Amino acid sequence: MEKKKIIELKGICKSFDGEKVLNDINLDIYDNEFVTMLGPSGCGKTTTLRIIAGFETPDSGEVYFDGKKINDLPPYKRHINTVFQRYALFPHLNVYENIAFGLRVARRSDDEISERVKEMLKLVNMSGFEKRHVTTLSGGQQQRVAIARALINKPRVLLLDEPLGALDLKLRKDMQQELKNIRKQTGITFIYVTHDQEEALSLSDRVVVMNAGEILQVGEPIDIYNEPANAYVADFIGESNILDGIMEDDYRVRVAGRSFECLDKGFAKNEPVDVVIRPEDVDVVPPEKGMLTGHVTQVTFMGVHYEVIVEIDHFKWMIQTTDYVAPDSDIGIEMVPDAFHVMKKSEYSDLFGDYSSYSFEHELLSENIEEEELEE
Repeated sequence: MEKKKIIELKGICKSFDGEKVLNDINLDIYDNEFVTMLGPSGCGKTTTLRIIAGFETPDSGEVYFDGKKINDLPPYKRHINTVFQRYALFPHLNVYENIAFGLRVARRSDDEISERVKEMLKLVNMSGFEKRHVTTLSGGQQQRVAIARALINKPRVLLLDEPLGALDLKLRKDMQQELKNIRKQTGITFIYVTHDQEEALSLSDRVVVMNAGEILQVGEPIDIYNEPANAYVADFIGESNILDGIMEDDYRVRVAGRSFECLDKGFAKNEPVDVVIRPEDVDVVPPEKGMLTGHVTQVTFMGVHYEVIVEIDHFKWMIQTTDYVAPDSDIGIEMVPDAFHVMKKSEYSDLFGDYSSYSFEHELLSENIEEEELEE
């Protein structure tokens, strides 16, 4: 069965004060899917969300909803609601009245309002909180009320702009699971904005990776992670060893001075490429058994695994392993063909190097935190 497009963005451009923040955005979003727009601050993801909602108008391009152009349709006439990071709840109203607000504006009957509010409270696991004032609620509870208020009018699409950003880590994890459950129960299309890579991968049916006002890659989380389109996506989504390589032939790539079997094809013979090898795809073996050998410069215990920095031919790799590796030792490494992810060279190819600055960055971060604490 063919999926139905609910939102189409065609050639969307937007500038603020002469600076282009969206450059020719083209994106289709389908009915009943969870789409996450992922990228660093300033990449244009929130502006894209605001254009879908109707809070911003594109300088050029078209926005379609259910096949109809809605560029000039005001926000309140779109079947779209938004949940903001700061919740935007009414502090003078209790939980019941905050959730009921949209139905009261629509002049629905008290009986219908009562029934729908109870339904929403149950959906967000807040039954029994009707009379509580929102100012007495925790951050997670306030977020649930904001979601219930956004859902009560039964929008076709729910936009969520970094809605979990103000919550602590455990609460974020709990709310991520709640959002997935709510989306499945309601069948509403969710469009979610975040800069958190792990959040995007765990929540989404599809991820839209953005940078500098452009879409770099759209795909299912596993494809974005395992087959990044370029060095920027590979570096932004998880830890990556990104090496210069030569595609000697189909299924054969030269990297770190050696030729390896891989699963990639379709490149020109001896074409320069970027090669991504994820830290968890590298196995540590005795030096004499390694495909490559190197010297361990740093070992960090991360709880579930060790992060090992090993220098191989003047390039510092990161390896994640559950086996203890001694600092200042020599090790061998091996990879199966599936561990090599070959990408075309791009404008991002030379921006991401090895892990030689890894420990320095941690020290710098610690120094900055200590300075800020002293200033306070």
